[in-house]
Order: sequence, then structure tokens, then C-alpha cells
Amino acid sequence: MRLFYFTISLCAALLLFNCQEKNSAYAEQLNAEIQENQLMFVIEREIPNAGKLTAEELQSISKTSCDVLEKMGSDHIQWLHSYVSSDKVYCVYLAQDQKYIEEHAKQGGFPANSIENVVTVIDPSTAK
Repeated sequence: MRLFYFTISLCAALLLFNCQEKNSAYAEQLNAEIQENQLMFVIEREIPNAGKLTAEELQSISKTSCDVLEKMGSDHIQWLHSYVSSDKVYCVYLAQDQKYIEEHAKQGGFPANSIENVVTVIDPSTAK
């Protein structure tokens, strides 16, 4: 039985280490993008009941966003990912300038209640 718990503990430790390495590599990649090519932005979008949107509604919103991005050109703006909470959506974008974030919101019909420039990305590896 001890061997079983040891094996489970070892697997958990390896998984945690692997996740931290992936997080670290991702943060390094994002910081490189921030320094080399583009600025990173976090956009806060106030959308009542965002957390209750269906998969189909989220897909439709995502498609609209991607269609606008395609028209604008990936050299100027790129959507990385978004976090959906109960009444807000937090989106992370790379862009040459804040004006591209504002134009994307306007063309897509999305609110952009707050647009913040990200200076650097940290993760658990930052503590080491």
C-alpha cells in the first residue's frame, strides 16, 4: 500500500513540475512577444450574465471576433485567450497599439470597458 501512495505522490509531483515548466515556457514566450513585436493588453468587457452564455453563444461571439481579426490582419492584432466570469469577460490580446484593440471592439460590437497594457507576465517560476 505504501508503494501505491509513493507512486501516486511521485506522479503528482511530476505532473506539477511539468505544468510549472509549461507555464514558465508560456510566460517566457509571452514576455518575448511583448518585448519584440507587440504590446499585450487585457481587456475587461462587462457583459451581464456572461457566465451563463451557452457554448453556442460563446462560439458565435468567438467567430465574430475572429472574423473581425481576419479583416484587420494578424500583423496588427492577435487574440490569445479570454476568461469568462459571471458578468465579465477578460480578454488577452497582442497588438501593435491600443487603437487596434479599440477598433476591434467597435467593429465586433464588443464592449471594451477597460483596456490595460501588460508590462510583463509572471508565474510560479518567477519565485525561483
